[in-house]
Amino acid sequence: MNDIALLEAGQDAVRQENINRILDVAERLFRHYGYSKTTVADIARDLGMSAANIYRFFASKQDIHQALCSRMLQAGYDLARSVAEEPSSAAERLRRYASTQHQMTVDTMLDQEKVHEMVVVAIERDWHVIEKHIIRLHAIVAEIIADGIAAGEFRPQDPVIASKCFGASLVTLCHPQMVAQCLMKENQARAEDLIEFAIQALR
Repeated sequence: MNDIALLEAGQDAVRQENINRILDVAERLFRHYGYSKTTVADIARDLGMSAANIYRFFASKQDIHQALCSRMLQAGYDLARSVAEEPSSAAERLRRYASTQHQMTVDTMLDQEKVHEMVVVAIERDWHVIEKHIIRLHAIVAEIIADGIAAGEFRPQDPVIASKCFGASLVTLCHPQMVAQCLMKENQARAEDLIEFAIQALR
């Protein structure tokens, strides 16, 4: 690597470090005060820099929020990927996938009212980011279902279509707004029962 490449690599590392610092502070303030009540000036003040410096990295507060949304969703994707690579049956991996995604929604996104506001804003304004995440999750589920078909666990079927149906059948477990509304209602199916029902539909 020549000197110019080393310099550029160093600059990229510094830029990414600044971006991560901004996102860390923004997430903390959004969680504490709420997205709507937090301004770019608040984030800059907490970091000890000017708002103009923030705008060197993000064009707006919405861009900051979108980056945070992507980071939170990436954690969900990484969890799903790790489950998909476990050495267990396809049914057990689907069971683990659905239960961990549900628990992550409950723990990470709904543990505080202010966090829920961040999620609602993402759904209303940054749906393309969430839609991309859903497509990536469907691809992981399709892989697991294909493994199950090959192993004789599931009946022959199109794994891509099946993955979309599997996700749709469990939407009340992973859609933040629906989870918030249904979590404490006694007339709703238990998460484990709904997951088992979805898995049985593949057999």
